Amino acid sequence: MKASSDLSGTIAVASPRRGTPEPAAREGIPLLRLGFRPFYLLASIFAASSVAVWTARYAGWLAVPYGAGPLWHAHEMLFGFTMAVVAGFLFTAVRNWTGLPTPVGARLALIAVLWLAGRVLVLTPFGWASAVVNAAFPLVIALGIGVPLARGGNRRNYFFVALMVIVACAVLAVHLAQLGVAELPAWLGIQVALDVVLFVMAVMGGRVIPMFTNNGVPGAGARRLKWLERLALGATLVVLLADALQVRDAPLIVVLGIASCAHAARLALWAPWRTTSAPLVWVLHAAYAWIPVHLALRALSEAGFVPSPLATHALTIGAIGGLTIGMMTRTARGHTGRDLRADRFEVACFLLVLSAAAVRVFGPLVVADHYVATVALAGVLWSCAYAIYAVRYWPVLTRPRHDGKQG
Repeated sequence: MKASSDLSGTIAVASPRRGTPEPAAREGIPLLRLGFRPFYLLASIFAASSVAVWTARYAGWLAVPYGAGPLWHAHEMLFGFTMAVVAGFLFTAVRNWTGLPTPVGARLALIAVLWLAGRVLVLTPFGWASAVVNAAFPLVIALGIGVPLARGGNRRNYFFVALMVIVACAVLAVHLAQLGVAELPAWLGIQVALDVVLFVMAVMGGRVIPMFTNNGVPGAGARRLKWLERLALGATLVVLLADALQVRDAPLIVVLGIASCAHAARLALWAPWRTTSAPLVWVLHAAYAWIPVHLALRALSEAGFVPSPLATHALTIGAIGGLTIGMMTRTARGHTGRDLRADRFEVACFLLVLSAAAVRVFGPLVVADHYVATVALAGVLWSCAYAIYAVRYWPVLTRPRHDGKQG
């Protein structure tokens, strides 16, 4: 399948184009010609190195303190790694949805520096500086996509701007709680941001996974039902609202159960069992399957049956990790003029991330006496996956397009 067959795996899923996109800096550093280039590279390097160090510290292999406990780890993987991937994806996709430019060149470099500053500042005593920089990053994303969306009249995707503003408020809430300014639990900001990312994945999954399935697997017959789409997305928004209002117990369990069933039914309509011959497709199905698992585990956790970290990691490693590695591969291949066909290295990345999720989520249930070992193994699998991606895609992301075109 060539890149042009489904427009590189990120576009033609939201609204018709309004003209041809402006050149994405044909001259200059290739790394800064489109948003996905620097941010996918930074995200993969950070995902591999940060989790490797965190795992070593958690398992007792590293004596030097690193970070400030689980809250810091969650903060960095959500507002660091995940938001870098979101930035790269949106800067690339919005340009194609609207036909208007998003940040490239020097502007893109400055945004990447802002992200890097956030990763450094959380390790310093400068709490207020860290709060400002980390809250500013999603706002810059909102501005970078909001201007072309508004100019292009692309109302269907305005909600991405609103979601980035919510993320900025969430990360600021985490910092203010840590600074003792806000009387809110710091984990509330983490949970709200996770729900925002969950909603983004639910929206984009519904737009692209059935399309990629039918394009990549002839005769697959993936389909969508309007009422089920609305139920799945609506229930996800209700979960977000419930978490923001700190709703607990039975009401939350009911909403989580409905959302889990809706997402599972949604996935079943996309015919995942017919995608085994297409790695770039089945990885998205496998990753999306972790969404109903996450919601079900959250319901069970709320009822007191399983530890809450299992539900969290079903979302963060399984769904976020799986969808990001799949889309990072697809986007990078498509937008650099390569075939949309995964090689053995990329399939290895997919399997490593999904295995990390299975070990982290189900390992503690199977071998409860070896909890630390399951966490360590999951961390090693994750770090290996993103290290392979970083090494494999360094030349892809830092050199001009394979076909000589702009972008």
